[in-house]
Amino acid sequence: MKISVIIPVYNAEKFISQAVESALQFDEVHEVILIEDQSPDNALQICLQLAEKYDRVHLYQHADRGNHGAGPSRNLGIEKSTGDFIAFLDADDYFLPNRFDAEKELFEKQEVEGVYGALGVHYYSEKAKEQYYPLFGDHLTTVYKRHSPKDVFPGQIYMLGSFGLFSIDALTIRREPLLRKMDILFRTNLRLHQDTEFLCRLSFYLDLYPGILDQAVAMRGVHENNRITQVGSKKIKPSSTRILLWKEIDSWATDEKKIPENVKRHIKRMHRSFQIANAPTLKKWAMILKYLVTDYKSIASGLYNINFRDSLL
Repeated sequence: MKISVIIPVYNAEKFISQAVESALQFDEVHEVILIEDQSPDNALQICLQLAEKYDRVHLYQHADRGNHGAGPSRNLGIEKSTGDFIAFLDADDYFLPNRFDAEKELFEKQEVEGVYGALGVHYYSEKAKEQYYPLFGDHLTTVYKRHSPKDVFPGQIYMLGSFGLFSIDALTIRREPLLRKMDILFRTNLRLHQDTEFLCRLSFYLDLYPGILDQAVAMRGVHENNRITQVGSKKIKPSSTRILLWKEIDSWATDEKKIPENVKRHIKRMHRSFQIANAPTLKKWAMILKYLVTDYKSIASGLYNINFRDSLL
């Protein structure tokens, strides 16, 4: 196996060395690709030092050396990659020693196009744990049972409690079918949830298999300044970012002819429901009345799902 590990780097001077070295522990890792995204801290200098110290570490920036976000940075990393397989890692997260144990066995089968595992949680400070434990807890982010690849896409869309989620940090995919089957990689217009949207489309186009689900293969690093912890603060409202997420999924599903009509209708209901949830009070009730008359299931199904899995998206 020749794995390219892609790490977008932004404001991560405290964590990037740990992330890189956690990937370099594996002989299967052919290269670690750092995409420095105009960090306001000293991350670029540390990335330069890492690239000089380790032959397998390669550093890139966007052509204009500007800040483009995690999605475009991962796209650039995929473009620069030379391995047969691709894995992703956020700059403040890290791999565990069992990260590729399942992959080494599963990828011997040609039909396996991707493998996902479980993600754990590491709090970098007591303050971070006190602040964000209600959101992340000590739980694994994982698909709860072993499902066949054909069930992964509807499982992600319907967000059933018995299915669960997998994370991009715990995903490994074959490079060739990724580029062949997905003409659009990460959406460049989503600053948040671009990984969720990508995983949704990925699970439709590629056959993804479960790897290690009962223990973490990578750790999400939680601290006071990472992007996900800003959601729910006064700066970023969760419902507003979810509207954009479901708008993208709805737009893609509308154009994708192979998606069953009942799944398309559910996606549209979810999009409408988040629009309702984020609307001003008067407009919200007007929208509710409209959909009660024209499409009752948008309320009965969509709003139920928002409440049911609210903390996960």
